[in-house]
Amino acid sequence: MTRKYLAMNQHDALYTVARGYPGGIDALAQAMDISVNVLRNKLAPTIASHYPSFEEVSAIVELCHQAGVADAMRPLHALLTRHGMAAFVVPLPEQVSKDDLSQTVCKVMSQVGAVAEAVSSALLDGKVSVAEADLIEKEFHGALSALGEWRERIRQRAREVE
Repeated sequence: MTRKYLAMNQHDALYTVARGYPGGIDALAQAMDISVNVLRNKLAPTIASHYPSFEEVSAIVELCHQAGVADAMRPLHALLTRHGMAAFVVPLPEQVSKDDLSQTVCKVMSQVGAVAEAVSSALLDGKVSVAEADLIEKEFHGALSALGEWRERIRQRAREVE
C-alpha cells in the first residue's frame, strides 16, 4: 500500500522536502555530514524510534531552501499550523525599496482565490475528506503568509519615510 503524505503534517513535509534535495536524501546526508541510514530513519514518518533534532530540522530546511527545493519552508509552516500559528517570510529591506506593492496585492488576491477554489472543490460532494482539509489548510496558510508579507512590506516602506 502506498502511503499518502500530507502537506500540512510536519513529519510528512520534512520527509518530502528532504527527498526533493538535489541528489536526494543521500546527497542531503552528505551535506549534513551524517550517515545516510541515520538520516533516512530520522526522516521516515513511519519509524517512531528516530527523530531529527531541532538543529537537524533547521539544517534540512536551510539546505533545501538554499538548493531551491520547492516548498522548502513547508515543514516549518506545518509545525506552526499544528500549534495554531502561521508564519510569513520577512522581506529584506533592500527588496522592499525596489518593490511594486501592487504585485504583492495581486499575490494576496491570488492566494485568497486559491483558498476559495479549494473549499469550493471540497464541498462539491457535501463532505470534506482528510486530504481535502489538508489542501485547504495549505491554501489558508499560503494566504495568511501572503497577507503577513504584504503587511511587513508596507511597514518597511513606511519606515523608509521616517
